[in-house]
Amino acid sequence: MSKKNYVYILTNRSGTLYTGMTNNLARRLEEHRSKHYKNSFTKRYSIDRLVYFEELDHPADAIQREKQIKGWLRKKKIQLIESVNSEWLDLTEDILPD
Repeated sequence: MSKKNYVYILTNRSGTLYTGMTNNLARRLEEHRSKHYKNSFTKRYSIDRLVYFEELDHPADAIQREKQIKGWLRKKKIQLIESVNSEWLDLTEDILPD
């Protein structure tokens, strides 16, 4: 069984967006929330709310999709988020175990 790969978008109270990819979304969200990396963009801007994610089968596909989304204008990223999460709810609880 192959490991799943994820592309995700996080935000903060100000609406700053961060797009990333990982093969372990729960772990990566914990890292963002705990401010694990000293000089990271997400730590600096307190970006820790998961508002979008998608699952892909292959790492190369996830990398390609992450690059695609990162290349989009903010308006298009917002449209993507709102296509599945119109209220911008934090989806973290859907991912993290209790």
